[in-house]
Amino acid sequence: MQNTPAPAGITRRNALTVTGGVLAAATLAQAMPAFAAEDQAADAIVVGHGLAGLVATAELAAAGRRVLLLDQEPEASLGGQAFWSFGGLFFVDSAEQRLMGVKDSRELAWQDWLGTAGFDRGVGDPSGQDHWAYKWAEAYVDFAAGEKRSWLAGLGVQWFPIVGWAERGGGLADGHGNSVPRFHVTWGTGPAVVEPFEKKVRAARADGRVTFKFRHRVDGLVTTGGAVTGVRGAILEPSTAQRGKPSSRTVVGEFELRAPVVVVTSGGIGANHDLVRRNWPARLGTPPKSMITGVPAHVDGRMLAITEEAGGRIVNPDRMWHYTEGLRNYDPIWPGHGIRILPGPSSMWFDATGRRFGTPDIPGYDTLHTLKSITGTGYDYSWFVTTQKIIAKEFALSGSEQNPDLTEKNVWKLLSRIWQTPEPIEKFKKNGVDFVVATTLPELVRGMNKLTGDNLIALDGLQRQIEARDREIDNPYTKDVQVMGIRNALAYPGDTLSRTASVHRILDSGAGPLIAVRLNILTRKTLGGLQTDLSGRVLNAAGDPVPGLYAAGEVAGFGGGGVHGYRSLEGTFLGGCLFSGREAGRAAAAATAT
Repeated sequence: MQNTPAPAGITRRNALTVTGGVLAAATLAQAMPAFAAEDQAADAIVVGHGLAGLVATAELAAAGRRVLLLDQEPEASLGGQAFWSFGGLFFVDSAEQRLMGVKDSRELAWQDWLGTAGFDRGVGDPSGQDHWAYKWAEAYVDFAAGEKRSWLAGLGVQWFPIVGWAERGGGLADGHGNSVPRFHVTWGTGPAVVEPFEKKVRAARADGRVTFKFRHRVDGLVTTGGAVTGVRGAILEPSTAQRGKPSSRTVVGEFELRAPVVVVTSGGIGANHDLVRRNWPARLGTPPKSMITGVPAHVDGRMLAITEEAGGRIVNPDRMWHYTEGLRNYDPIWPGHGIRILPGPSSMWFDATGRRFGTPDIPGYDTLHTLKSITGTGYDYSWFVTTQKIIAKEFALSGSEQNPDLTEKNVWKLLSRIWQTPEPIEKFKKNGVDFVVATTLPELVRGMNKLTGDNLIALDGLQRQIEARDREIDNPYTKDVQVMGIRNALAYPGDTLSRTASVHRILDSGAGPLIAVRLNILTRKTLGGLQTDLSGRVLNAAGDPVPGLYAAGEVAGFGGGGVHGYRSLEGTFLGGCLFSGREAGRAAAAATAT
């Protein structure tokens, strides 16, 4: 990853170096009134006011530490990406699972995690890229099977009682995927996950223990004698940009702030497509020329290179998590704004040329394998061919704003899903550029070819494959793996109630109209990052902690520089921010105890 240079021009640090200290500092303060000479006393500086930053700040403040919380964005974006999330959390053997008849255990979850992560980079070697990632994974699964739910419930967080079944894998028992449903949707979605920690931090602010520093862009970490002792950077002009909207990058001043510890919680690289392509691994095929973006523009990855320059080690930069079911948002908030379909198991999935994908490239089964299959076709998109009956029951959209019933905790809106297609789905079907709706298959194919302009879909080929699949519906058994998966889903009460349509023929006119959905590749998560030990201390190339430097959340690969390994079980990104933010905050508080 390339370093992003600080803005050109004189800085306070340069002035002190060139002119020899106190006299120059006084002269500079008079000559440059826009410069903020802010050597405020603080016990800790937290860089990034997303979920991990809020959790770390809350822990520090609870221990009585004075904290400066910095972010380049305005106050409207407090909570970061987590605010926009669906609010899914990974729990093991929860009350909700037991209610749905799901038998889960720490042992089964650990088996699934290892089969999914595929740790293979020096797990037993203290200098290996996966050494601390593996340890973080063990600790996180223990957390998810232990106090995670009770800790959050004690803060007032609640969950929708039907547990979702994400990343089903579709392989062997010890391979990738969740053996059982573990995706717990927070009642109130992402904002409800953020809320208790934002309240804690705002209360600490009122008590004088936390100071917000919005519009403070960190351009470098200050080091003294090999230890990180502060941050420096640019003050950006005030902004009235709404949450998620791009904000101005006009610089109006500079700052330098000091504290014995700095906690970096700045997020990943998902909005920086150049950086995504630069780190794209060969195992996922050719980097897409066209992608849509699942995170706001400020998720730019700047702090990775800045922290690396201060001595931190970046590991597993080639591990990333991007979705294959992206829709172009007809009402975008940030540039290139994409929304992911969270699909049930029934839509038929075809590549750009109209060839049906095989196992495990089935909706909801193996995200990264499907991503590789798509890039291997030479095209940056694929297709769902489905029915109104399927989208009414099986389509959900990622994002708190796309789920007003859950986000607003509106029971009546939620119940309306029983008898009608959710309104956000219908709006995308009507207004989104990626939907084709037709009453007949020939009409559908004409619409698909018109949408892309490539004329790649042949009617006879598509019809042959759909009819072959439809013939498999006549018996309760089948050789079609996807149909097997549908019947398997219907054996789980949660899917029967809310996520899987009854088995039917795609060409059944009673299930129509027919719908084709063009699926775009959607950037989202960084799985690698700054390597940290179990206290969240950032490690250097020699494997030693960089004094005074901590990291948490996505910038640290959600713990250890890559707690997920190569792939995720889903519901673990928010949880990774919660857990790593808590551990780093507590460790930093202990390190600054007097």
